[in-house]
Amino acid sequence: MGNFELDTRIKGADGKYTAAISPDWRAWGPAGGYVAAIALRAAGMEARIKRPASFSGHFIRFADFAPVDIDVTPVHSGRRAESIHVVIRQDDRAILQAVVRTAAEGPGLEHDVSQMPDVPPPHGLKTFLDLIPEPPDQESPFWNNIESRVIQVHRLANFPDDVADTPDMVEWYRFQPAATFDDPFVDAGRPLLFMDVMASFAAGQPHPNSDYQSPNIDVTCWFHQSAQDAEWLLVEYEAPIAKGALMGATGRIWTEDGRLIASGGSQMLCIIPGAGVPASRHHKPAPAEA
Repeated sequence: MGNFELDTRIKGADGKYTAAISPDWRAWGPAGGYVAAIALRAAGMEARIKRPASFSGHFIRFADFAPVDIDVTPVHSGRRAESIHVVIRQDDRAILQAVVRTAAEGPGLEHDVSQMPDVPPPHGLKTFLDLIPEPPDQESPFWNNIESRVIQVHRLANFPDDVADTPDMVEWYRFQPAATFDDPFVDAGRPLLFMDVMASFAAGQPHPNSDYQSPNIDVTCWFHQSAQDAEWLLVEYEAPIAKGALMGATGRIWTEDGRLIASGGSQMLCIIPGAGVPASRHHKPAPAEA
């Protein structure tokens, strides 16, 4: 089992950092949201304002399970907000570029008309492992780090032949062994990771056993409020359109008490690899990055 805090740790100073991509977050290759979370944490090392507001990242090439170099450059440092540029490299080649925004909390206009989906709480629901007929592929240990509670059990009723007719999903998730984190940039990595990883599961629902992979080419996450007091996160995702080899997906992430903590999305690129890889959520293939 991986440990999100340990596996995203950064070493260094003055804008030059290193980290190690842990094989405990393998899903095909390193899960893109995990790599993005390392970039977010690196930005936090240089941030004067310790409140992440948004993350926008482009996946450039696949990462290896090996050390990475991270360049962090503040490009704007204001009294109320900052903009920080992050580049993660392996062997002098960029694998991810991102811009992280921070914003100081203060007075301003306020409203909240968000409404969480009407779903049962996670406690008492079955896990994915309770419902599948055989253990998941241990070539993807990513899923040892995330505990699920399945809401849409009907979509698993005829596993693995069941077909969902709509490209969406809603499900509870909790990190393990530690569920929340004191560092606000580490804890914000939880919704960022889900905003990346769950896009392909929503998009793949109507296309089980497809020969296409759907790597994310980017990920965006807006952090609305802290969830450091919330272990369980409800991931609500939909992918309403797939055209011309692109699939767009948007998501929202909620706490048990109905707070909207993050929203965002990803753009995916359909590709056919050398061997067919099922696109269905049932097989839990977290997206590889292009």
